[in-house]
Amino acid sequence: MAMDSIMSHKFRSALTILGIVIGIITAIVVASILTGMRQSIVAIVEDYGTNNIYAFHLSTGFGQSNRDERNRKPLTDEDAEALLTQSSSIEDVALVAPNIGSWGTGFDDNLVYEGKNYRWALTDGVSPNYAGIVNLVLKQGRWLTEADNQQRRNVLVVGVNTVEALFPGKEDEVVGKVVRMNGTTWEIVGVIEKRKAGFFGENEEDRKIFMPYRTARKAAPLRDAVLHIIQAKQGQLKDAVLEVEGILRQRRGVKYGEPNNFDVKTADNFIAQFDGIIGGVGAAAIAISLLGLLVGGIGVMNIMLVSVTERTKEIGIRKAIGATKSAIVLQFLLEAMTLTFFGGVIGVVIAVGISNLIMMLIPSIPATVELWMIGLSLSVSVAVGLLFGVLPARKAAKLDPIECLRYE
Repeated sequence: MAMDSIMSHKFRSALTILGIVIGIITAIVVASILTGMRQSIVAIVEDYGTNNIYAFHLSTGFGQSNRDERNRKPLTDEDAEALLTQSSSIEDVALVAPNIGSWGTGFDDNLVYEGKNYRWALTDGVSPNYAGIVNLVLKQGRWLTEADNQQRRNVLVVGVNTVEALFPGKEDEVVGKVVRMNGTTWEIVGVIEKRKAGFFGENEEDRKIFMPYRTARKAAPLRDAVLHIIQAKQGQLKDAVLEVEGILRQRRGVKYGEPNNFDVKTADNFIAQFDGIIGGVGAAAIAISLLGLLVGGIGVMNIMLVSVTERTKEIGIRKAIGATKSAIVLQFLLEAMTLTFFGGVIGVVIAVGISNLIMMLIPSIPATVELWMIGLSLSVSVAVGLLFGVLPARKAAKLDPIECLRYE
């Protein structure tokens, strides 16, 4: 009966569920993009190692440092040595001089080779153990050695973006090439394999240029920031975090009860930070979806009230031959829920199509539609019909059969 009523008023039914369709589309498309982005972030963090701890004097991750933080003194090489000697839960510590070509250091990391320039490099000075700690894989050549570091050699290991910019068509002949950077010559000794995990199709490592840590200190003496990437022993990550904080607090003179004047994060912390960001976006999307569902629900209630009025005589006949109030209520509730269920199905189909179209046209934007999104959307659609169909159903159930039979 519900199907017959809906199919007999196709155009009216389509207009009624339009708000529900829009709400469902918005919810699924936004949720699919946010879910895909989260999966990309998790894959990137796990690719670099889930057993690593990142210590820096400024906030790391998705947050930004404030003015007070910028007045903090950087971590030092001696801090790393203290962590290794005083902690029983730490396997190794890599030293990183991050972004030595950033503004104000006096280091120009623009690479030049035979008239071609690469201006988008992110140049880091790293200790030889860096590659093993962050699971870095080489495509060509070799990694930086302890001899390179101790002798401050001008050698580089570059990312795939540098190779594509400076050596188009000769990607297999990069090792041994000499490029110019910061007014001097540098030999490329290795090329990094592109990471499988990326955010919007890109990984920051693709732009990286790595040089020996001590070379970076000589080339950019004004860049005194040091990032410690600490590898915890297997199964001892929590203990290692506590020990890192305790040792650094003691060395930096942080008194009891005062907050840390440095930042310590793990893979889980980075993921939690990102979850906080997408939580705000998700809340906005939910608000828009709820607005669409509210409009759709009001439309359903309005149409059902009209339907009750149109079918007054039918209701009277049904009650006259023994239909109970609960039977009348069930009839109109089922009709309302069937109507909104159709709206949910149409919204899901369109949303899945839009998500697949986004991934097809812009592969760098992840849009993963999961089964829980479809199930939740259909459940919410039916719930809207149930909620907004109660009033019309109760009105129909309360009609007097005698008055209904007289109704024209």
